[in-house]
Amino acid sequence: MELDGERAVVRPLLTDLYQATMALGYWRAGRACEAAEFELFFRQCPFGGSFALAAGLRDCMCFLRSFRLQDADVQFLASVLPPDTDPGFFEHLRALDCSGVTVRALPEGSLAFPGVPLLQVSGPLLLVQLLETPLLCLVSYASLVATNAARLRLIAGPDKRLLEMGLRRAQGPDGGFTASVYSYLGGFNSSSNTLAGQLRGVPVAGTLAHSFVTSFSGSEVPPDPMLAPASSEGPAVDLTASVNLWLKRVCSYLGLEVQEPHPGERAAFVAYALAFPRAFQGLLDSYSVRRSGLPNFLSVALALGELGYRPVGVRLDSGDLLQQAQEIRGIFRAVGAQFQVPWLESVPIAVSNNIDEKELTRLSQKGSEVNVIGIGTSVVTCPKQPSMGCVYKLVSVGGRPRMKLTEDPEKQTLPGSKAAFRFLGSDGSFLLDLLQLAEEPPPKAGQELRVWPRGAREPCTVKPAQVEPLLRLCLQQGQLCEPLPTLDESRTFAQQSLGRLDPAHKQLQNPTVYPVGLVGGGGCPVCPTGRGPCSPTPASRIPLFLSTGCAVREAAGPGRQSECWGALVKNYRGGEVPEITRLAVPTNCRVSLIHRFLLLT
Repeated sequence: MELDGERAVVRPLLTDLYQATMALGYWRAGRACEAAEFELFFRQCPFGGSFALAAGLRDCMCFLRSFRLQDADVQFLASVLPPDTDPGFFEHLRALDCSGVTVRALPEGSLAFPGVPLLQVSGPLLLVQLLETPLLCLVSYASLVATNAARLRLIAGPDKRLLEMGLRRAQGPDGGFTASVYSYLGGFNSSSNTLAGQLRGVPVAGTLAHSFVTSFSGSEVPPDPMLAPASSEGPAVDLTASVNLWLKRVCSYLGLEVQEPHPGERAAFVAYALAFPRAFQGLLDSYSVRRSGLPNFLSVALALGELGYRPVGVRLDSGDLLQQAQEIRGIFRAVGAQFQVPWLESVPIAVSNNIDEKELTRLSQKGSEVNVIGIGTSVVTCPKQPSMGCVYKLVSVGGRPRMKLTEDPEKQTLPGSKAAFRFLGSDGSFLLDLLQLAEEPPPKAGQELRVWPRGAREPCTVKPAQVEPLLRLCLQQGQLCEPLPTLDESRTFAQQSLGRLDPAHKQLQNPTVYPVGLVGGGGCPVCPTGRGPCSPTPASRIPLFLSTGCAVREAAGPGRQSECWGALVKNYRGGEVPEITRLAVPTNCRVSLIHRFLLLT
C-alpha cells in the first residue's frame, strides 16, 4: 500500500549526532537487532490548556516508508565518527530500512492528553533509536500548531472564517508549510500558502496587498476596459467609465468631494475587478478608509453589480478593526438601501493585522460585523508556547520493561508496552483516558473500575457506557495496515472530537484537567499518601506495570524484601523494573508504583 501523491520531506540525517553515536554503541555491543519499543508522548498540555490535537502521523508514515541511508549519508557519518570505526557498522547502516518497524498511533486529529502515547514505535533497537529525532520533529510542531489553531477556532466560534496567512512570519519554509497544513487540520478554513494547496489540498485564499494599490497613480489606462455581463448576455461595458459615474453618486450620498478618493486606489480597484470580476475584494486602508477606500470600493462594486457580479468582500489591515467594521457595515446598509442593492449590506468584511488571542476574542464578540479573520504570526509561531515538549522514551527491550527514574520525578516514565482506551458516557462525551499494559484484558463497557487519575490522591470509580481503543496499528513490519485518512477527514475528525469534549476542558483559561488514569486500588503505609496498611485488591484490578520476566535480583537488597515498591523506586537507579514476585510484598502494593508516578508526573 502506497501513500499516493506523497513524498518524504525529511531525510534520515535530519537527526541529532548522538543518535548515530548510540547506534554505534548498540552495534559494538551486539544489540543492534534486539526488539525494542519506544513511546512518543508529551507531559503537559500546551498553552496552559487541557487538551492537544495529535498531528503529523501522515508525515511520519511517509518518512518511515522512504527511510534509507544513502551512500553520501553514510560517508558523512564516517567523517564524524571515530576513524577506527569498524567498516561493518557502516555496511549495517547502508542496509537499514523500516521493514522491521511497527507503529501504533493515535489517529491524526485525535484529542491527546498527557502521558498517552501519540506513537508507539517498535523494531530493532538500533533502528528505532535512530528514528527518535525525526519523529519528534514531525509530530511535535504539527501537534502544537494544530492545537493552537483549535484554540483560535474555539475563540472565534463556528461562524467566523479563519484564514492562515503566516508563511512570511514562519520559522523557515518547512515551518511555514507545516503550519499551513496543520492550522487547517486544527480548524482554520483556508491558507494563503499555495504550496500547501498543491501538495496537501489545503483550500487557498488571497486577493491583493497594499503594494498593488499604491503601485497605481490614476493615470493608467486599462488596455481593455470593456467587461461583459456575468450572464454573457448583452453588450460589454466600459468599466472605468461606469465606475466614474458611480463615484459621483456615491460621493454625493456620503458627503464627499469627487476629488477626495485617491485616483490611484480607484485605478487599482478597476484593474483588479477587470481581472477578477467574480472575486473582487477591496483593500480599504491604503490611504483613508472613510474618505478614499470605501467610496472607491463602492463605486467599483456598484458598477460590477450592474453587470450581475458581486464583490467577495473588503479587507481592513490597520486601526480599530472592530469599530471600523461596525461603521462600514452601517454604510453598506445605508448605501444598499439608497441605491436599492440589498446584496451590498451582506458583503463580507475581512480583517488582519497581528491578531492574537486577545484581539480575536474582541473581534468575535456578539454583534461584531467581522466575517473573515486573517491570522499569521500568532498561529504559525505559537508565541504563548513555542514548543510542544514531546518526548520519545524507551519502554521495553527484548520484551522486558524499561523505565527512566532520574532525579526529577516529572521525568520518570511508566515501563512496558501499553494499551490506551477512552471511556465515554452514554451521550458519547469523553470521560477519561486509561492506560494499561498491552497484555492485560481490555476494559469493557458497563464494567465498573477504580481508576487512579493522574495527579490524584484518591481513586475514582468509573463505569463507562462505551470504551474506545485509542491506538491504531498503522504500520506493521514496514507495511501500511490501512489507508491513512485525508487531511479533510482528519480535520473533520478533530472538530467532531472537540465537540464531544466537556466545555470545562476546553476553557482557555484555568480549564478543568481531563483525567488520564490507571486501574488500581488499595493502600500502603509507605505510599506517598501515608494511608493505612495494605489491603487485598481483586486481581482484575491489579495493573501489571511490574511485569514478570524483568528481574533485578539485587533490587531490594538484604532485609528490604518486605518494603513496598513505592519506596524502592526512590533508591533504585538501574532503570529496570524489579520482578515483584521476588520481593515478597503484597500484590496490591503494585498500586504504589502507579500512585507514585501519577502523583509526581
